[in-house]
Amino acid sequence: MKLSKYEQETIILYNQAEPTASVYSHDSKLLEKLARLSENYPQQIQPDGPNRYIVPKGCVLVREPYSEERRAVARERAKSGGYTPPKHSKKEL
Repeated sequence: MKLSKYEQETIILYNQAEPTASVYSHDSKLLEKLARLSENYPQQIQPDGPNRYIVPKGCVLVREPYSEERRAVARERAKSGGYTPPKHSKKEL
């Protein structure tokens, strides 16, 4: 059964007693990233069933949003450094 975009949730669970968090997701990009990290860091990031990974709690990050001013400075720094964003195929968009 195909899930709608609304139903494709990501759930992160952790408690204060354990050093790890459980990440359950239907986000294909996040799952690809977790799989890649699991290959590179098998002792720290481990698959734990379909669409689920165990990660160190330090990998879970909540930060303040970027201000428009900060985005503009980063944009100018990237332009002056010659950075060009990757081109996406129509399939990815």
